[in-house]
Amino acid sequence: MIHASVHVRPATAADLAPINDIYNHYVAETHVTFDVEPMSMEDRKQWFSHYAETGRHRVMIALTGDQVAGFASSSRFRPKPGYLTSIETSVYIAPDLIGKAIGARLYDELFKALEGEDIHRAYAGIALPNPASIALHEKFGFKRVAHFTEQGRKFGRYWDVAWFEKPLGKETGELEEA
Repeated sequence: MIHASVHVRPATAADLAPINDIYNHYVAETHVTFDVEPMSMEDRKQWFSHYAETGRHRVMIALTGDQVAGFASSSRFRPKPGYLTSIETSVYIAPDLIGKAIGARLYDELFKALEGEDIHRAYAGIALPNPASIALHEKFGFKRVAHFTEQGRKFGRYWDVAWFEKPLGKETGELEEA
C-alpha cells in the first residue's frame, strides 16, 4: 500500500542537503552504490545541475510532512549521442522510512512525468543482493537483461550487479519517417 501522507514533487536546490544525507547513508552503510566516499554538497550541486523540471533527466522527491523521505532520478545513461533516448533510473529512501511504499510512489510520479518525452528505454543497475529493489523495478515493468559478476568492489569484497530494462514509448526497433 502506498503511504497516503507522501507528497511527490520535482526536487529543487533547497532539497539538496536532505537528498545528500539520504544518499550518503547508502554510501557509508551499504553496497547499493559503489561510491565509497560521501558526496560533498559542492559535488551534489554539480550533480543537480544536470537535471530539470522538464525533459528526460529529472529528480523527484517524496515528502512526509516537511521531511524529504526519498528521491528518484532519471539520468543520462551514457554520454554518447546515440544513447540520448535511454535513461538510467535510481531511487533512494530515507533508511527509517523503508518499507512504506515510498519508492513505488516516487517511481509512479517519475514515470508519469516522463510520459511524452523522447525516451525509448529505462535502465537500472542493482547491486546484489537487493530483493526490495528488484521487486520495485519488476513492479514497474523492468525485466532483468544482464547479470555482471563481481562488477564493483566495496567493503573489501566484490559485488554482482543485475541490469534491468524497461521499454518506454514506441516498441519497435525502427523509427517512423518524419
